[in-house]
This record gives sequence, structure tokens and C-alpha cells, in this order.
Amino acid sequence: MRTGVRVRRLSYDGTRYVVETDGAPAYTADNVVIAAGYDRLPKVPDFAAELDPEVRQLPAVSYRGPGQLLDGPVLVVGAGNSGADIALELSASRRVLLSGPHPGQIPWRIERRVSRALTPVLFFLFRHVFTVRTPMGRKTRPRVLAHSAPLIRVKSRDLKAAGVERVARTAGVRDGRVELADGTRPKGANVLWCTGFRPDVSWIDLDVFDGDGEPVQRRGVVEGRSGLYFVGRLFQYAMASSMIQGVGRDAEFVVRHLAGRTGRASVAERADSSRKPSARSAGTGVSPA
Repeated sequence: MRTGVRVRRLSYDGTRYVVETDGAPAYTADNVVIAAGYDRLPKVPDFAAELDPEVRQLPAVSYRGPGQLLDGPVLVVGAGNSGADIALELSASRRVLLSGPHPGQIPWRIERRVSRALTPVLFFLFRHVFTVRTPMGRKTRPRVLAHSAPLIRVKSRDLKAAGVERVARTAGVRDGRVELADGTRPKGANVLWCTGFRPDVSWIDLDVFDGDGEPVQRRGVVEGRSGLYFVGRLFQYAMASSMIQGVGRDAEFVVRHLAGRTGRASVAERADSSRKPSARSAGTGVSPA
């Protein structure tokens, strides 16, 4: 176990996986479990760089409170949970425009009494119904990967009551100002990018990702790359895969597969021990930070 060690690169030398870290010799392993999390980097559109420098812009991860913003209206780009929460807070002190399609919402209010009764039902659906093995899960998965989850805490009626103005999807920047899909360019001193997060896979130097940047895997087992595993990805197997309620099941599946693989390797080594020295199978779990 090594903590406080940053992984800079994961590669394959033709025989084993190579894990390069800060200021330490590289590690080699026959098996690697990548449990580096999913929402690591803010996903901000490239055209954000074209905004007028006088506009204060922040990603949601950097927002701490209204005091960070300039006086005047604010455009919140992204109408998911983060965008809705921030828009509601800011509506108490300024005009707020909320840009983006409605992601839907959980119909009940998350109160302690209601939560005790309905939360187990919700997580049962997340674990057992919305999976890659069910038609409903396979239909839902692309939407979850591409868009925000349904509103949980703040509801549409809360935003309307607070005076938050719903506007069209943000399409780009023209002449230093945000341009919406309907062609309007709202004036505002501030823009908050609540446009989600993306995983950081820049350190994984392996050809294991599809065109959307997702690893080609089945329940965490990477196809065509023996000994490589992922745990904790968004909707890896079920909607609960990146949640505390679901990651354990995925991890158990990976560990069983890994144990079977190393067990088979040990049998082969014993059978071949009379002809050459045995090589002990090694495994490591890695994260870039």
C-alpha cells in the first residue's frame, strides 16, 4: 500500500503493465485495477475561452458563494442538480438565468420521513432495474452518460417561485457574449458553468477506450486487455455503479474474476516449474492521485 503517490502513466511493455509515479521507480504488475473515480475534471465548453474578459466565469466546482461574483445578473449554464442548487441560492440576491434543457426530476420531496420509505426503493431500482442487462437500463445508460441526472433536491416549482428565468440551451459565444440556441445573447456580468464533469484518463496510455472515451469493458473487465479492470465508473454495470450503494457489487465481481485469473496462473506455474523458474502474479490498484 502506497498513499500520497501520484500515478503519472499506465502503460504496457508487451509483458506486464507499467505504473510510473512521481519520484519513485516504476511498478510492474500482471493485473491492474483502475479505481480512480469518475467526476474528476470540470467539463467546460471550449468556447468559454471566447467570453469577454470582463465577464466573471467559474466552473461549478470553484463556486463557493455569491461573494465570488460581480454585481449584476448571472447566467447559470447547465440545468442539472448543481445548476439548480446554485441558481436557487443566487436568486435571493440577483437576477438569475438558467440555461439548458430540463433533465426531469424525482417527483417527491426528499424529506427525512419520506426518504426513509422511498430511498430503499430508489436504490433498488438503481442497483437491479437500471442495469446493462435490462432493456430499461440499456435505454437509460446513454442518457445518463451524456446528460445530467434528474433533479433531486430542488424542484422546478422551487426555481419558478424564486424567480429564476429558464432560457434556451447555450450554443456558443459571439462577440464576447454567450449566445443561446434561440439566437438571443443575454447580458450578464457572470457565467457559471454547471456543465458536469468528466473522468481524467490522460494518464492511461492504453488503447482501451471507445469513441466516447468509455473503456470497452464488461462489468469492469476490459475486453481484449487481459488483467486490466475498472471500478467506480458511471453506469459501469448499473446506475448505482459510481455510488457507495453499488460500487461494492462491481468490486466483488472484479475481485472474483481477478482471483480466478491469478488462480489459473498459479496452476500453470506449478505445472511448468520443472522447466523454468516460477513467476509470481502481481496485481495493483491505481489512481492518478
